[in-house]
Amino acid sequence: MAVPPPLPASPPAHPRPAAPGTGASAEVFRHPERHRVAVFAIDGVIPFELGIPLRIFGSAKGTEDGAPLYEIVTCSIEPGEVRTDADFSVVVPHGVEALAQADTVVVPASHELGPVYTEGVLTEPLQGAFAAIRPGTRVVSICTGSYLLAAAGLLDGRPATTHWTSADHFQRLFPQVRVDPDVLYVDDGDVLTSAGVAAGIDLCLHIVRRDCGTAVANSVSRRTVVPPHREGGQAQYIRRPLPEPQLASTERARAWALDRLDQPLTLRQLAERESMSVRTFTRRFREEVGMSAGRWLTQQRVELARQLLESTDLSVDRVARKAGFGTGASMRQHLQVTLGVSPTAYRRTFQPSGRE
Repeated sequence: MAVPPPLPASPPAHPRPAAPGTGASAEVFRHPERHRVAVFAIDGVIPFELGIPLRIFGSAKGTEDGAPLYEIVTCSIEPGEVRTDADFSVVVPHGVEALAQADTVVVPASHELGPVYTEGVLTEPLQGAFAAIRPGTRVVSICTGSYLLAAAGLLDGRPATTHWTSADHFQRLFPQVRVDPDVLYVDDGDVLTSAGVAAGIDLCLHIVRRDCGTAVANSVSRRTVVPPHREGGQAQYIRRPLPEPQLASTERARAWALDRLDQPLTLRQLAERESMSVRTFTRRFREEVGMSAGRWLTQQRVELARQLLESTDLSVDRVARKAGFGTGASMRQHLQVTLGVSPTAYRRTFQPSGRE
């Protein structure tokens, strides 16, 4: 596809607001055909997280013409020098006018959150910055950038995640947020949050997959030499006291299951592949993958169904059987829960020539 499909989270088109302190509109984005991403950097920003959106979104190209699908700009409260947590600063060319024009705003982590971290409140300049974001704009945080979203009230009553080392503090500071410390990212529609550091890559790849389809996301993953989908959550990276020695693995069972997703698979069958009891296998699987075996199987089947819907003209019922859902009705339910769309709607978006 030449351009990303319309995004439910994108606000309706309307005249751009003027930049603060100017009498005329300050156009930041130069390519109206592309999805506009503004990366919001504040003092103390972590360079690794700051670079993730440009690297991932900037690698997304149309499958037919190779045209870029996103336009990414970096902004801050005011244009100019922004300190990082390293021994260098970055020069940011845009101010909050970029936030007012963006379809997606990404907030990376910073080590200088001040009262945002200690009291859960935005400073006056940050209040002005978040007020510039148009209603309906998709907002994304990487790592502890979630503190800024929570302090702005964007996570009230919503599920969210952050770096596992900050999860307890985050939950105490923002009790109105439903914190999940185990996952790599949380997609709640127009507000998305990632766990620590490299989980920002997982989240941005997920967004590309959601916006542009599996083929584009897989191309980005190959360009950036990262897995297209990382198994499990951040629970597997948490150091726990006196861990049980890992003398066995569930890797063979997972590989065996991936070759048989079209078949009914039971926990006992998986355990037998590793010569473990069901109880031991269940515990070991969760330790290694960060989720239950049942949830992992469903995740793999959804991913296979997406690929088949994009790349074949098989009927929905046949896709459901090949992906291991059994019936089209069962697959529709799982895709609706996971992706928020029906199989037919998904195919219509990512394979316009496809048929039911």
